[in-house]
Amino acid sequence: MTNRVTIVGSLNVDTTMRIKRMPLPGETISALDKTNAAGGKGANQAVAAARSGAATAFVGQVGDDANGKMMIKSLNEDKVDTTGINVDGKAGTGSAAILLDDDGQNSILVYGGANQELSVKEVEAAKEQIANADFVIAQFETPQDATLRAFQIAKENGVKTILNPAPAHEINPELLKLTDLIIPNETESASLTGIIITDETSMLMSAAKFAQMGVRNLIITVGAKGAFYCTQDGYNFVPAFKVKAVDTTAAGDTFIGALSSQLKPDMSNIEKALSYAQRASSLAVQKLGAMPSIPTHDEVIAASKN
Repeated sequence: MTNRVTIVGSLNVDTTMRIKRMPLPGETISALDKTNAAGGKGANQAVAAARSGAATAFVGQVGDDANGKMMIKSLNEDKVDTTGINVDGKAGTGSAAILLDDDGQNSILVYGGANQELSVKEVEAAKEQIANADFVIAQFETPQDATLRAFQIAKENGVKTILNPAPAHEINPELLKLTDLIIPNETESASLTGIIITDETSMLMSAAKFAQMGVRNLIITVGAKGAFYCTQDGYNFVPAFKVKAVDTTAAGDTFIGALSSQLKPDMSNIEKALSYAQRASSLAVQKLGAMPSIPTHDEVIAASKN
């Protein structure tokens, strides 16, 4: 059965500059290469879900400009339903400037633009896309008020909610109570719980803390090491696949989108879905760019057989 996934989130045009190393404060260095591509955490997650076979819809906002048209066209090419994307006449389309060094590490500056103007009104207009999903996914590159309303609509219609609290900042407690699965990385988890991730004990303590906040299912991604999950049925740490990273820009987004395409709404197959998502993410980091690096379902399955 095909999962139906609706993303409430950000749409950015990414400008990536390749450099040998990160500049020091006050230092000017030359870029080796410059590229523009569709991106944004929300858009990346939507494309990852769609390429892994999910029937994917998007709720978000772009500016009335060339970048906005490019973002909608890009999502349509991946068969993402864009009828829930509003065109805002005031703010420009979101953008990101990415510095990428020779080790595959990145630093990112984000301009929110139209993403930050997404409101409850636009979410209400996309009620159908939210109510008809198996999973609704949100991040923090759009306002929490909009996410809260999306999650309320989801819960009213028996839809499971996934929160990717990135970039990390203070969360409305009501939003956490409406979250079925939270997926932070180790830094974001520590920021939200105050518990530094060092070992399995600290991960279980974090799971208990999130449960106190109202979220009973947790996945903590720990970069190249792997991912820890804890649900009401059990917990485990699933190691990552060892690969040479070229560009880590969309690794986390690929993981979340791919996971949502395979995960059963009752989360009974979480370890299998998590392993699939890790394989997808391991393929993404071996290519340059955010969206261009996201693999298809066939590519993930082929890599699993090697």
